[in-house]
Amino acid sequence: MPFCVATDGPAAAGKGTISKALAERFGYAHLDTGLLYRAVGAKTLQGMDAVEAAKSLVPEDMVDEDALRAPQVARAASQVAAQHDVRAALVDFQRAFARRDGGAVLDGRDIGTVICPDAEVKLYITASDEVRAERRYLEMRAKGVEITQEEVAKDLAERDRRDESRATAPLVAADDAIVIDTTALSIEEAVALAVQKVQAVLDA
Repeated sequence: MPFCVATDGPAAAGKGTISKALAERFGYAHLDTGLLYRAVGAKTLQGMDAVEAAKSLVPEDMVDEDALRAPQVARAASQVAAQHDVRAALVDFQRAFARRDGGAVLDGRDIGTVICPDAEVKLYITASDEVRAERRYLEMRAKGVEITQEEVAKDLAERDRRDESRATAPLVAADDAIVIDTTALSIEEAVALAVQKVQAVLDA
């Protein structure tokens, strides 16, 4: 039976970690929709047209997650995500995933507002700009990326601006989304709170 958890929020707020934990806890399939846009962005860096890249996307394009999380790919992903035709090309893929039997958790920027407005649970994961920048900086340094925290903060601010101001599917919390601010929460506390919210809907 289909059951969709739509998880949105800005970069480095914790939505990916929470979504993966929810999928594991409830036995649902998980889709990081940001990887779709990163894969398209990676193809454009190789010279392919963004819309063609979106239309030709296959699961194998998302296998190398480390490469897709490189800073230059993230910037390209944010740029292609602002294109209406790119988003349109990826909508059907995401909606089909969301309604699969056995349940699904999707995380991204427009899941609760555009992709799955009828999702059984909508979460909006957020955190302060400073905490998000620190988290992403530590994550990137742990992977050996030479970058300063100031550069990370600037990059996140630019992505937020693009995501929130784009004409097509801007980043915004759905009216009926449950907002979870992870600024002062540990990973365990944030996951526990999200699990509690989903379980409450399942038990209703």
